[in-house]
Order: sequence, then structure tokens, then C-alpha cells
Amino acid sequence: MHIDQSAITKWLHHAAIAARAASDGLAQMPAAQRDQGLREAAAQLRAQSETIIALNALDVDAFDAAGGSAAFRDRLLLNAARVEAMAVGLEEIAALPDPLDRVLAEWTRPNGLVIRRVAQPLGVIGMIYESRPNVGADAAGICLKSGNAVILRGGSDSLNSARAIHAAFTEGLKRAGIDAACVQIPPSPDRAFVAAMLAAAGEIDLIIPRGGRTLVERVQAEARVPVLAHAEGLCHTYVHASANHDMARRIVANAKMRRTGICGATETLLIDAQIADALLPLLVADLATLGCEFRADARACAIVPALATATESDFDTEWLAATLSIAVVDDVGDALDHIARHGSSHTEAIIAEDELTAAHFLNRVSSAVVIWNASTQFCDGGEFGFGAEIGIATGRVHARGPVGVEQLTTYRYQVIGTGQVRP
Repeated sequence: MHIDQSAITKWLHHAAIAARAASDGLAQMPAAQRDQGLREAAAQLRAQSETIIALNALDVDAFDAAGGSAAFRDRLLLNAARVEAMAVGLEEIAALPDPLDRVLAEWTRPNGLVIRRVAQPLGVIGMIYESRPNVGADAAGICLKSGNAVILRGGSDSLNSARAIHAAFTEGLKRAGIDAACVQIPPSPDRAFVAAMLAAAGEIDLIIPRGGRTLVERVQAEARVPVLAHAEGLCHTYVHASANHDMARRIVANAKMRRTGICGATETLLIDAQIADALLPLLVADLATLGCEFRADARACAIVPALATATESDFDTEWLAATLSIAVVDDVGDALDHIARHGSSHTEAIIAEDELTAAHFLNRVSSAVVIWNASTQFCDGGEFGFGAEIGIATGRVHARGPVGVEQLTTYRYQVIGTGQVRP
């Protein structure tokens, strides 16, 4: 259904006004009421689970008919366990400490003025995302907890799912006495809503894109609103010469194959030349048994001749599928250089027993998240204890890594005097 551009602009204007009022109300609301809204929303997700799954099936069927990829189908699919995970995530967010009105710093000036830096909401968030319908619930929950209103624009392939989740969430808000305008979705999947959101300076305070490279690049190029970017997840796992081989086999298999379609999945394996002859054939055999395919550099192909030869662009590819790029490197410096050339500043991991090497890697990698002796798939708001996340920020401004409730606050200053005047 196509909607006239003027109607879209008008809808967004009124939605933003309502969202601003709702955000102001959330900021003044007792934390207990916001938490109750989250628990009621979780209850409604459970109560309406069958409806949500049935409507999601319509989206999945349409996706299959269009010949979509297995990895993106996995992102789109909802089942009872995933709806329950959304509900649990909201309850975990509710159990977190209140992120608002925290005194972040306080000091006293020589003239007796007391200055405090105090946390407060950002205001109105615009969330533009693709494929994964659970993102809508996670984003709504994090925004509610942090006192922000949110306008959610999901992808057209998940429209039925998004509407069902939104209906359940807002029913929970109403039961807690919270203005449902704090979580809104456009009335259609028309792409013009994205353009309208990107142009809504003064009405939307922050745009968060969550999706593929094309979406993120468009948002960054066209937005007149500040953007908290979620770039692609071109994650690396580096197996150092000191690595425990059994540990490396477990971690690499999980980092690549647990869920291949998520942004924290390892896309490139780097392995030290010193151990590659002994360990690389085992890693390849483990992954091949799980259904993985490979793109390898010349040094790796010399060790395992059955590997497909990689092109240079393969190392710049976020596969989001059961495909892994492999390169043999000389040492940790070589690994760091490879990551700097090809990485997306998302998540990198080192598997090593040598603490000095691991510390060097942790301190040198400039990505948002760096991991020692664990899977890259731990880059996740839930695993960080955030309850959920609104995305993984890979830029260098405001927030980095999983974005939870604290990352969606800014601050103001309170200055308390006893009658001081400035000379």
C-alpha cells in the first residue's frame, strides 16, 4: 500500500509530538511504573504468543516464496522459544537498576557551588531495522526503561510480526497506565517512512539503524538527525600459537556455527603459522561436519588443499551464512594488521594461553568489543547483563558495543548554590 508523501510527513509529525509528550511523562514517572509496564508487556507477549507466531508464519511463507536466504529466514522466524525469550528479556530489563536520575559525578567548586552531572533520557528515538522482529520488542523495552519514546520502522518482510508484537507490547503499557504513544509503528511498510524519519530534525533526537550495509550507509548519508550506527559484523577469531587446541576447537565451532546469521558470528579465522599445520585441519574438519564452507588464503590452502581459494574481497565480506574466511598469519602483529585492513570495528577474539600476547591484543584492537578465550557470539546485550540490546554500536561517539538502557541516556548539569553571584 502506497501512501502519499504529505500524508507520511503529517503522520510522522503527529507521531513525534505524541512521542515527545510520552517521553516527558516517562521521565517523570516512578521507575516502578515503568518496570510494571515492562512486566505487563512480557505477560502480553506470552498471552498472545500463538497469534504472534501465526502472523509471523505469514511473513516467513512470503519470504520463502520470494526465495530468501536461510540465514535471513532464521532471523525472521519466531517460535514459542523465541517469543518466550523476548518476554524474559523484558523482565530482565525491568529488574535492572533505574538508569535515570543517577548522579554520574559531583564536585564542589572553591566558591561553594555544588555541581552534579545527572543522567536523563535522550528523548525520542527512531529505530529502523530489518528482518528480525524481536528487535522491536527489545528496542521498545530498552527505550521504556530509559525513559525514551521510540518510533519503530521494521522491514516489510516482518510487517505482520512487527504489528503483532507491537499490539501485545502496547496492551501491556495500557495495563500499567502508561501512554501507548511511547512505542509507535508506521501504518504501512512504505519506504518513504524511512526518508521522513531521517529528515525529522527537531522531532526525533536519535536514529538507530540496525540491518545490512546498504541500510546503514543510506541512513548515514541522508540523515539530518544524529545517528548511532550499527555497522556490519565482520568479526574475527585469532588463534595464537599458545592456544589450547581443544579450547580453540570448541570456541571456533561455536563462534562460527552457533547462529551464522547474527552480527556476532565469526566471519574470518586467523591462525598462527606456528600451529596451523597441526590445528587447522582439525578446525576445518570440525566446521565441515557442521555444514560450513570455506574461503582460504594460499597458506591455508597449502595445509588443507581441499579448501576453496579466497579472493581479497572475501575477507571484506560479512557472510551471515555457513561460510568462513581463513588466513594464516605470522604472529599477533600480523593478525592485528589483517583486522585493521578488513574489520568493521564490531567484535574480535583471541584464543591464547600467553597472557602478555592476549593483553597486547586486547589493548591494540580498536573494535567496540574484544574477547579473550571465548566465542565472539557473546557480543550480545543479554550476555552482557543488559537484559537485551537495541543494537551493537561500532562508531566512536556516544556509545560502543551492545547498546542497553544506560547507553540510551545523556546527562544534564545541576548547579546548587547558597547565594553566589559571579564577580
